[in-house]
Amino acid sequence: MTYVRETGECMMNAATTGLAAGMALGFAGYFGGFWAFLLVLVLGTAGLIAGLVLQGDLDLRTRRRR
Repeated sequence: MTYVRETGECMMNAATTGLAAGMALGFAGYFGGFWAFLLVLVLGTAGLIAGLVLQGDLDLRTRRRR
């Protein structure tokens, strides 16, 4: 499910994003086995982190200083 902000940009909510990710992992596990499931999980996590950094919601410089 999506909604449109006042600025006109379209946003997906967290439940829809989680559903899509879960379905992708389920298909990978069913059709490709454990290693395909693990590969999709790792690459999905890397994509999520990269997207959050590019969007500005995650600042890795503050995490490195700890």
